[in-house]
Amino acid sequence: MKKLPLEGVRVADFTWIGAGAFTTKLLADFGAQVIKIESAERLDALRGSRPFRDGKPGVNRSGYFADRNSSKRGITINLKNPRGQEFARRLIARSDVVANNFSPGVMEKFGLGYDAVRQIRSDIVYVSMSMQGAAGPEHKYLGFGLTIGALTGLQYLSGLPECEPAGTGTNFPDHIPNPCHAAFAVLAALFHRRRTGEGQFIDLAQTEPMISLLGPTILNYTVNGDLSERNGNTRLPRVPHGVYPCAGEDRWIAISAWTDQAWDSLIRVLGFPNWADRELSSAEKRLARRQEIDTGIAEATRLREADELMTALQSEGVPAGVVRSAADVILSDPQLRHRGHWVHLNHQEMGRSLYNAPPFRMSGVDAVPSTPAPLLGEHTAEICREIFELADDEIASLRQDGVLV
Repeated sequence: MKKLPLEGVRVADFTWIGAGAFTTKLLADFGAQVIKIESAERLDALRGSRPFRDGKPGVNRSGYFADRNSSKRGITINLKNPRGQEFARRLIARSDVVANNFSPGVMEKFGLGYDAVRQIRSDIVYVSMSMQGAAGPEHKYLGFGLTIGALTGLQYLSGLPECEPAGTGTNFPDHIPNPCHAAFAVLAALFHRRRTGEGQFIDLAQTEPMISLLGPTILNYTVNGDLSERNGNTRLPRVPHGVYPCAGEDRWIAISAWTDQAWDSLIRVLGFPNWADRELSSAEKRLARRQEIDTGIAEATRLREADELMTALQSEGVPAGVVRSAADVILSDPQLRHRGHWVHLNHQEMGRSLYNAPPFRMSGVDAVPSTPAPLLGEHTAEICREIFELADDEIASLRQDGVLV
């Protein structure tokens, strides 16, 4: 088997919670040696986040934490202790990347800001992922995925017309735009360093990757002066375009058949030959009768089984997808099964656990989560022996003194 693309790259990972942890997970799953720095004095909030295995809370029992920290090793270092800060500097001296998603000033408080770190290693790639960036009138504001979604306009756009902003149901910025953009930036900086020998300071403001995904809304305002509003599942002028009920309890299907060809196929599959003869032959005419069309489609789809209907529509070239539950996605999605998306690893405390594979594949590279998420401080002694060349009695003494906790 070929070596993984990032083997030989070491990451000193100071990130916590969602976006930062997912950034370094992407690097770890592709072979980087990611060492997660934690402390029992102030736990990563993700360790206390649901869901917990068997519903039993514990610092090593969060499924959320586990999935975002696969393939990593973990060490506990008390960064409030000057000796702990010295160990962090020693680790950085032997690392290629330093990552954090704290608010501006936190790493500086520990003596681990970029200016200090590049004195330790001049070619370091240093990624900082605060909500608003390193400078500016709001750079010290605190934020999470929810507030990032609000500040960028995502919340405003999500929901039903004439109702309050509903949001996306999950902290979307934490899961897609921010970790992916940060990982891309790290890879670009490593490529730059390989060519030039120069390190990089990557200042990622987590609001900006989110804004970059709202292009049509921003363009609509800047070009047309129109302020896009909440519109539920509709996407005017595309008709039909929405989510419709299917047979069974809480079963639904999404259908987008707004082209003339897809429309003809849709009414054929649904058994509405009379609709072909009515004044619905063009997109403009269908838009004028949108409510009538949506009502008629819903009456037909509620008699059909969702997967069967999706297969029938897709075979006729109609974009359609079952609205799947978590159980559907994990247990019965044939495409995810074919691609090997789900990986099982044996976690020391939670037992056999499910992990997401990286969300893309590379030819000739078998990149999957290699090890389960580390227990709190699981590899502290191992890393101290391997990197710091400490004897076991020295490690025990440092733990007793509150340095490695």
